Amino acid sequence: MLQVCLNGPRTAADSGAVPMSPAALAEAARQAVAAGATDIHVHPKTPCGRDSLSPRVVGPALAALRAVVDVPVGVTTGARAEPDPPRRVARIASWTVLPDHASVNWHEPGAEAVAAALLERGIGVEAGLWSGTDGPERFARSPLAPRVLRVLAEVTVTDPDTATATARELLAAVATTGHGRPVLLHGSDGGAWPVLRLARQRGLETRIGVEDTLLLPDGRPAADNAQLVRAAAAGPGAP
Repeated sequence: MLQVCLNGPRTAADSGAVPMSPAALAEAARQAVAAGATDIHVHPKTPCGRDSLSPRVVGPALAALRAVVDVPVGVTTGARAEPDPPRRVARIASWTVLPDHASVNWHEPGAEAVAAALLERGIGVEAGLWSGTDGPERFARSPLAPRVLRVLAEVTVTDPDTATATARELLAAVATTGHGRPVLLHGSDGGAWPVLRLARQRGLETRIGVEDTLLLPDGRPAADNAQLVRAAAAGPGAP
């Protein structure tokens, strides 16, 4: 599975390749799926570019995406979108249009309650386990761990010379959780392509998109998400 992460916390100030509005997200998703993406992760945003979990923001984004693609669509539930855990749970309960899955950063306060709220609504949970955090340890103790859709192993080290080693350490930590959930491994910025290469070598699910990197494997700025997906889908040797 190759997931495309369409925007993340980035905004148009970071790059013109970052889609913001529902219409821009839909067009980016259409092109990315045509290029080989089989799953979508998105950060719905307010008109001013802020991540949001409001049903008035999430609903239109999901509706626009589903009008043009027929692959699973997931959203963030990160603290950046709503710092207060009880309000995050309340936002999820208020959604009128539901994503297929949503990511939960397990090191963030309220992760268990957020994951439980998603599962209660029939939404798949991607357990975000970040390197350099206690997320893997907390996930290993969670009674919800066997119920998640997949583990999202996120390498936060951006140095391309050390990201792969950090990824191996993170995978070893994830393996100790003992719950046997599918693993999607990905990196960010300078670590994005080395970690994607490791994911392919290990036969793991992975992802690419302007949330994770604005650059192609050769260091050139990516024109859009589809160009990143094409580079990732070209094969294990492409990155």
